[in-house]
Amino acid sequence: MARICEICGKGRQVGHNVSHANNKTKRVWFPNLQTVRVEKNGRVVRMRVCTRCIRSGRINKVSSRKIELTP
Repeated sequence: MARICEICGKGRQVGHNVSHANNKTKRVWFPNLQTVRVEKNGRVVRMRVCTRCIRSGRINKVSSRKIELTP
């Protein structure tokens, strides 16, 4: 399974770790992905979504349990 957000397509970023002696070694940063239950086309689906998409409201999260209201 790819480490890519299914909403915005955000993936990994490549850069360097830089030591005090200015030595550079390759390094990878991954997005903060969460598995979330989302309502999509009337069905509940699990998606891997980055936290920025969750916070900005690009998805509609589904509750994991049913809430019963008593009169």
